[in-house]
Amino acid sequence: MFLFYQTQRLRIYASACISRYRFFRTLFARKLLPMGWGSIYKRRMKVFTLAIVIYLDYKTLLLREKWTKKSKRDDLWENAHECNAKRVLNLIVELEGLWVKLGQYLSTRADVLPPAYIRLLKQLQDSLPPRPVEEVCQTINRELGKSMDELFFNFDNIPLATASIAQVHRATLHDRQEVVVKVQHEGIKEIILEDLKNAKSIVDWIAWAEPQYNFNPMIDEWCKEAPKELDFNHEAENTRKVSRNLGCKSNNDDNISRVDVLIPEVIMSAERVLILEYMDGVRLNDSESLQALGVDKQKLVEEITRAYAHQIYVDGFFNGDPHPGNFLVSRAPPHLPILLDFGLTKRLSPTLKQALAKMFLASAEGDHVALLSSFSEMGLKLRLDVPEQVMEIANVFFRTSTPAKEAPQLMKAFAEQRNRNLKTIQEKMKLNSKQVKRFNPVDAFPGDIIIFSRVINLLRGLSSTMDLRIVYVDIMRPFAESVLQDHVNRGPAFNANWIHDTPPLSDVENKLRRLLIELGNADKVLGIQVCAYKDGEVIIDTSAGVLGRYDPRPVQPDSLFPVFSVSKGITAGMVHWLVDKGKLNLEEKVENVWPEFGSNGKDKIKVHHVLNHTSGLQNALASLTRENPLLMTEWDECLNYITETAPETEPGREQLYHYLSFGWLCGGIIEHASGKKFQEILEEAFVRPLNIDGELYIGIPPGVESRLASLTSDMDDIAKLSEITKRSELPSSFQSQLQDPSQMASALPAFFNTLFARRSIIPSANAHCSARALARYYAALVDGGAIPAPHSSSTQPPLGTHSHIPKFSSPKTSKKRKSSNKANYTRVPSDDTTLSSTTSVANGGPTNDEKLFTNSRIHDAFMGAGEYENLTLQGGQFGLGFKRSCSEDGKLIGFGHSGMGGSTGYCDINNRFSIAVTLNKLNFGGVTAKIMQLVCSELNIPLPADFYRFGERITGDESNIAVPLIN
Repeated sequence: MFLFYQTQRLRIYASACISRYRFFRTLFARKLLPMGWGSIYKRRMKVFTLAIVIYLDYKTLLLREKWTKKSKRDDLWENAHECNAKRVLNLIVELEGLWVKLGQYLSTRADVLPPAYIRLLKQLQDSLPPRPVEEVCQTINRELGKSMDELFFNFDNIPLATASIAQVHRATLHDRQEVVVKVQHEGIKEIILEDLKNAKSIVDWIAWAEPQYNFNPMIDEWCKEAPKELDFNHEAENTRKVSRNLGCKSNNDDNISRVDVLIPEVIMSAERVLILEYMDGVRLNDSESLQALGVDKQKLVEEITRAYAHQIYVDGFFNGDPHPGNFLVSRAPPHLPILLDFGLTKRLSPTLKQALAKMFLASAEGDHVALLSSFSEMGLKLRLDVPEQVMEIANVFFRTSTPAKEAPQLMKAFAEQRNRNLKTIQEKMKLNSKQVKRFNPVDAFPGDIIIFSRVINLLRGLSSTMDLRIVYVDIMRPFAESVLQDHVNRGPAFNANWIHDTPPLSDVENKLRRLLIELGNADKVLGIQVCAYKDGEVIIDTSAGVLGRYDPRPVQPDSLFPVFSVSKGITAGMVHWLVDKGKLNLEEKVENVWPEFGSNGKDKIKVHHVLNHTSGLQNALASLTRENPLLMTEWDECLNYITETAPETEPGREQLYHYLSFGWLCGGIIEHASGKKFQEILEEAFVRPLNIDGELYIGIPPGVESRLASLTSDMDDIAKLSEITKRSELPSSFQSQLQDPSQMASALPAFFNTLFARRSIIPSANAHCSARALARYYAALVDGGAIPAPHSSSTQPPLGTHSHIPKFSSPKTSKKRKSSNKANYTRVPSDDTTLSSTTSVANGGPTNDEKLFTNSRIHDAFMGAGEYENLTLQGGQFGLGFKRSCSEDGKLIGFGHSGMGGSTGYCDINNRFSIAVTLNKLNFGGVTAKIMQLVCSELNIPLPADFYRFGERITGDESNIAVPLIN
């Protein structure tokens, strides 16, 4: 009913427009209005009238279709397409100007438009009615200041082609050089500018009638770029520049920069006349001539695509109008493509060029994080968080082209996908059916990528028109990779800004930066952050390198790095925090807190067994996650699986590294003991008190993608993983995964780079943090929970200034737990009140708001020392959740936790020293070891034995190869 009334309303509006047009036509005939103004008004009224007529025709057709037999519906639509295509063609031929450009563009979109439009509109590519030769000669004489006889030995009065802005004649100069002369139509400039205004008005109207189709950013870009085509001096310079960039006049055989295309040489130019070298060729859409010459059309279009990929990604300067009329194919072998008409070009800034390359590669690799990051970098903003749908759209944009005959089926699939996406948006935004159809998910669309989008669509339309299948991912990928790798591979030796420009805080930081430069030049560092505290003050806060293999943006102090098992040290701290608040007891059975856990022989497992890696569940979920890694991203499913597993060894008997299960075991305990979500406790316990908002997550929220570092592997180091597969202290399931190091080195970063993994709660492996946030966490731990003074580094933005706060689902109501004789403590409330304001510690003492922990023996608790020693396995390397660190003489000096690949968090208790290292090029720990050796040596504090022995291993001793990995 709504559609009926809307159609009726538009019919009335259309009738009014037609009546108004007739009224003003009468005024013009009687000379009551100036003819110049009248001509402009007539063009505008014709355009608006046709737009409304076609819109109403299709709207009415949607209604008629419901009462038409299925067998006749196709004929109904075909007749409508034929009729409306003729209307469009006739008006374009009459109006010329900008509308010819639009028609040329539409004529190439065989991948999306009905055949009737393609068949009729392709006439616009080069066969418009010519202007009189007298007008042409007058323009040439006026622009070049010479007569035709002075300029040419011979001039052909019949044009080779006539297009929207100009027509082209063949001529011969007095030195007998064959040339073509491009002459702009008289009065076309005024027409183009007026047509832009009309197009803008139509777009505004469409945005009002159908808000989901808001093309204003596109028409705004056209209004900015189209007038540049009217200056042929500008086109001449563009032609020379593209020719130089593509090496058309050189013999450079560089495999990436060499493109086999031809571009005519510029002979002479003026504002409205352009003389170019004549090249003998046939039209790209002349199938018979191409067949007679034996041209390989597939190879031909692939080379054209390569030429545009080079212009976009390598040069950042490209022709924005690749329709068939702007190409020839040379008659002489090897029948190379000839590129014409460089009036409409686009220059990309280095930042935008990198973002476009990143978007392409992210789409090719299915990397949601990189895709959303590229959108952020180019200024494209969305109104809602739908990464899956965004990836689908990107894949459609860079999809393989298909022959025109497959277009109807393809468009049907797109329509079905769009309906599914609309349903997702409707559910996410809680919109009704009417609202969702008018909802535009794009909040900001950068005009700079409009011409880029047009080129990609024109290239796809070109291949579809020629019935070719072009795999754009394969052709364009090397060019996109080259622009990013050129910047990424520019290490310290070639990049003066490789280290973030922040004043050093100490002499040791100066020496550290020199070390990082050495490591960067040796290709051991891609991106890295190092932050350290000494006696409560920041002495190191350095960021260096780039965010990823395909992300040449510099690492910033607030960049977020995935740190693998460093997560365990944070998760363990959360368990100790609940113990300190009286919500948990280390000697309590887990089933008392988490009733479902006690099945299958797990009734004897206590909280301290989990923290000490002695629960016997070291291989829990390993087989399931190996078969289906995505299972790790399902928090509730993983907790359920944990409750169903059985221990392999008796609790407390053997210490085996719980490399994955540790996180879910602790996570289940945390949620059931607190009655709150895991991430809520992380925020409450550490993030807000330490003022590190936005720089420490376990499971990132939407909106931080642009700050994420991407993982890659140092293959030289990773190859050594096979040497540790038989070490007894590693779980059997972990040993089996190390049998093929190269596969692991590629699969591990790929999985943890995905948005699914990054957004998931995997407390043993997917914390994302900056080094300064992690160092501040350990600085608080080394002082027994005392919160350090505000971060004193001058790095920008200041730590804790990110306003982004993650949203959590409503807290679960945990089942009532069993009574325990081990402790007396207050239950955490199930509402949103904070623990610190509603609870008291077990001994009834007051809560100290200046400290994270009130237990004076919290260090012993972390390390399993003193009165907590009986809760750990004697001689084991783990305390209660943290890795114990000893000096070379065996003295216990501190604790921390490292992660696979080299990231680490560590603190030395006696020396009030804490340090954090985050990096994105996964290695076997050598980079971190060198950093630790330098810093500890300069500060004259003991080096943890693990790093000392690892330092020896770097020089050839392989005996301790597993130590940093297990950390």
